Amino acid sequence: MAKMSMNEIGAMLTPEELNEIEAAVRAEPLFDDDSPEMTLEMLKQFKRMNRNKQTASIRLSQKAQIFSKSYGKGYTSFFSRLIDAALDDEELVRKCI
Repeated sequence: MAKMSMNEIGAMLTPEELNEIEAAVRAEPLFDDDSPEMTLEMLKQFKRMNRNKQTASIRLSQKAQIFSKSYGKGYTSFFSRLIDAALDDEELVRKCI
C-alpha cells in the first residue's frame, strides 16, 4: 500500500485543488438513498466469519516473519489466508513436501 502525505501531494496541486481537499476533509458525509448511513447491523455484515479456526504454533523463517509483519496489524490473519491459498495449490504443496 502506498502512502503519501499532504506535503508530498501539495507540490503537485494548484491552490484551488488544495482548498477543495481541505474543504472535503472538514465536510460532513452526505447520505442519500444510494448511499445511506451504515447501521450497526449493516457494519456487522463486514466482519470476517470465524471458520472453525484453531491456534497452531509453527516455526517461520526470519524472511517469512519480516514479510508477514510488514503488512502491519492483522498480519497473523494475513498469514493464515496466505497458507490457506497455498494449500489450495496442489503443485505448490508438492513442491514444498
